[in-house]
Amino acid sequence: MKSTVGARGLAVLMAGAVVVAGTVLAPAAASAAEKVVLSKGHTDAVDVHYTDGKLSLKVNDDTVSPAVVRDPADVTFQVLPEAAMDVPNDPRFAFLGPAGSTIWLLPMTQDPDLLWPGWNTTTLGSGVFQGNKVRLSLVDVQGPGNVTLFTQDSFGGPIVKFRGDDGLPDAIDVPVHTHAHSNWAFGALGSYTLTFQADATLTDGGTVSTGPVDYSFVVGELPGDDPEVSLSISGMADRYQPNDTVTLDAVQTPQTDLDHYHWFSKCPGAADWSIVPGEAGASYSFTAIQALNACEYVVKLYDDDHAVAAASEPVTLRVADPPQAPGTSQTITASIDETQGALVISVDPDDRAVVLPPAQLAAGGDRWESNGELRPVTVTDTRAGQPGWSASGQIPADFTGPDGATFRAGYLGWSPRVLAQGSGQGVVAGPQVNPYVAGTGGGLGDSAVLGSAPNGAGRGTAQLGAGLRLSLPTETAAGSYTATLTLTAI
Repeated sequence: MKSTVGARGLAVLMAGAVVVAGTVLAPAAASAAEKVVLSKGHTDAVDVHYTDGKLSLKVNDDTVSPAVVRDPADVTFQVLPEAAMDVPNDPRFAFLGPAGSTIWLLPMTQDPDLLWPGWNTTTLGSGVFQGNKVRLSLVDVQGPGNVTLFTQDSFGGPIVKFRGDDGLPDAIDVPVHTHAHSNWAFGALGSYTLTFQADATLTDGGTVSTGPVDYSFVVGELPGDDPEVSLSISGMADRYQPNDTVTLDAVQTPQTDLDHYHWFSKCPGAADWSIVPGEAGASYSFTAIQALNACEYVVKLYDDDHAVAAASEPVTLRVADPPQAPGTSQTITASIDETQGALVISVDPDDRAVVLPPAQLAAGGDRWESNGELRPVTVTDTRAGQPGWSASGQIPADFTGPDGATFRAGYLGWSPRVLAQGSGQGVVAGPQVNPYVAGTGGGLGDSAVLGSAPNGAGRGTAQLGAGLRLSLPTETAAGSYTATLTLTAI
């Protein structure tokens, strides 16, 4: 699936690899009763509990440390404006709306700048419920737009879990000890109430239910919030001829009543920015001369207390060399259509299988361990504006072996590396992820960053890799195990 709104995009592909799946059990969480707004970070939004013979729904707030268990009535989940994206021009995603229309999406792979909600049954014990499962239902949706929760298969195709516009309730069976994430898609800005319910049949035949539980979501800015203003510079052309007039304009997003500006410049060789005397308006005009070539300009917006309310990113002036005498030169122009830009993550189709060496006992004799190398992963960004990107990997299902034997994905960790990148691309490797250890978590059962490029960089082609480390309990059955690593670039 690939879609864009402005600079935001999504690319997904499947690559074969040997890793574990499963879920990491969260440590026991404290309880809290204060009202909170959750807008970034990981949370088990629909957290199923069974205590003293009662089934209940909670919110496991993992955005704080240690994690806190909250009542859904005390939580507002905010889908930030940055979650906006276009519905892709792909008939498989027509359920989201017309191609090119805007939705607000919380992705199933973690984006550190957005909320990452999921559902969780890891606190439920085995042998309590028939089939070791509970039924999770979306009972009702109230709001200005449609709401859909869906996952994706190995080829990026959607698997709808809950859909609000084709008849509710929708229900799925969730095994105990499950921790799962999906894409949460909202069709319009505004406030929503999503009503969930969990039901289960006990091993003795009795039934338990949470009853309907309301969850509050706000898509966009919170009611009553003043949106934060951002500032940019428009009007800078790619290149000027000597004596051309340069006119730069400060652009507020959103527009406010503030109108006090200062312009600053910094030319090659200067260590600091210098204020442009007498320029305190939203527009700044001057004459392009060769001496100003490669000078940078920024503008700052000030509030009534003369504090900086917003500052632009710098723009660079390019002034052409003086024209040559007639008949002694030629002008050659090459162009790249910025509308053709895309963010693409890929692996060599003939080099996508990772075979780890046979596991050996660790020095302490308490683990099976093996080390190997991820096959090279290529990320190419040709989008205009250089919005930056983040490439992540996750093993969404257990390793499977002989006679149905499995082990969890989290027992595989990695140490990411940047193998190659373009000049000035600014790509950095993701953090090391150690294999899962009981009580501390870890491993690739959860999404982990392989590499990233910051805003203002990333344009070009980079190649990423990682050292792989598998660490298994000694009771793991002998045999050959396989799993699939899903790679995502956002």
